[in-house]
Amino acid sequence: MGHYVIKMPDLGEGIAEVEVVAWRVQPGDSVKEDQVLADVMTDKATVEIPSPVHGTVLGLGGGIGESLAVGAELIRLEVEGAGNVAAGARASQQAPAVATAADAPADGQAAAAADEAPDVAHGFVPEPARVAQAAASVAHAAPAPQAPQTPQARPAARTGQPTQPTGRAAGDRPLAAPAVRKRAWDLGIELQYVAGSGPAGRVTHADLDAHLAGRGAAPRGHGHGHGDGRYAEREGEEAAPLIGLRRKIAEKMQLAKRQIPHFTYVEEVDVTEIEALRAQLNARYGEERGRITLLPLLMRAVVLAVRRFPEVNARYDDAANVVTRYQPVHIGIATQTDAGLMVPVVRHAEARDPWASAAEIARLAEAARTGKCARDELSGSTITITSLGALGGIVSTPVINHPEVAIVGVNRIVERPVVRNGGMVARKLMNLSSSFDHRVIDGMVAAEFIQAIRGYLESPAILFVE
Repeated sequence: MGHYVIKMPDLGEGIAEVEVVAWRVQPGDSVKEDQVLADVMTDKATVEIPSPVHGTVLGLGGGIGESLAVGAELIRLEVEGAGNVAAGARASQQAPAVATAADAPADGQAAAAADEAPDVAHGFVPEPARVAQAAASVAHAAPAPQAPQTPQARPAARTGQPTQPTGRAAGDRPLAAPAVRKRAWDLGIELQYVAGSGPAGRVTHADLDAHLAGRGAAPRGHGHGHGDGRYAEREGEEAAPLIGLRRKIAEKMQLAKRQIPHFTYVEEVDVTEIEALRAQLNARYGEERGRITLLPLLMRAVVLAVRRFPEVNARYDDAANVVTRYQPVHIGIATQTDAGLMVPVVRHAEARDPWASAAEIARLAEAARTGKCARDELSGSTITITSLGALGGIVSTPVINHPEVAIVGVNRIVERPVVRNGGMVARKLMNLSSSFDHRVIDGMVAAEFIQAIRGYLESPAILFVE
């Protein structure tokens, strides 16, 4: 038997490191060729890393939320034959004996020797050793010397995480299917605090549901004025590390606000006529061509407006001090997902009619929400539209999607009385709250650009006149 080290592959596009967001396997698991081992996050998308060989997992090269450089060890397998790590090198490293599936106890939990040491020569830390390192670092950081705490013994970092026993031995990793692990990660639940009801204590979706129900229950006790606990004092706090997509969003927003001097321009738009047109189009063509929302019509207005103001359909290279204006209009559509905000791109919006734009928006939104967007579908936009839909408020201050120079924000539609021809009439009104990079877009240009969009939306017939 030999060791096979799988290193973090080069994913292209100049990516130097990635973040581990999910492990699909654990030490002791048997894997097959092409089986997905891990999900990693680049600066644009989540990528699945498959195994090139059959084997048994000996250890993982990083924890959830850790960054791995391209070429760093991702995972180590035990394989038939010599593997790809020289025997001499393995011997000199004195790599620990990690339990394989054949050595696992009857309950399915992966076992490991108590005297495991990390493979320092290659920066590889088997899972049990990494747990010990984490416990040691907690003890080192404590105000007074104390014994290293196991995950079960330490105080819960998240509000309401139970500290009662879960039936596992101290230090044991909970068993759970990849889908359960991903859901727990999305919900901010630490699996070591969840009691498992499946075979060998495996955590199931039902266990997550039960844990959520217990965590959300109102505390019982003596409240001020009510005996049912509705006004009971509560204790606890939540420390939720930013990992995966949420970390990328934070980095992107910080970059945009640090480097781009934003200014926001707000204009009220009367959308009564375009909403009436949309209703007519849906009534006449909805069954045949699909129903459309306001967004595809707004996209068409943006396409026509940037023809008059090409400096808005651009990207600014801060390092080279070069503004690149684009003939194609690749519109990013800010999309909220369970994992966080993503911006899939409708490419060549200038070549799409409203129904084609609507179909592409729906396809990309579904791909984003299910985590199936390809990397090239999340990059390359030249201008972005963002909307909170019915929650759009009156005014917003959208953050520019770096390195673009403009973002068009849509607020909600409200019906209000308006004076027209000396009389009061009900009209449907909507604000556009749009931000611009003041380094390259002057205030007058921004205002004229938004006024052009307003003109198309208030006289929608000209959207279809070239």
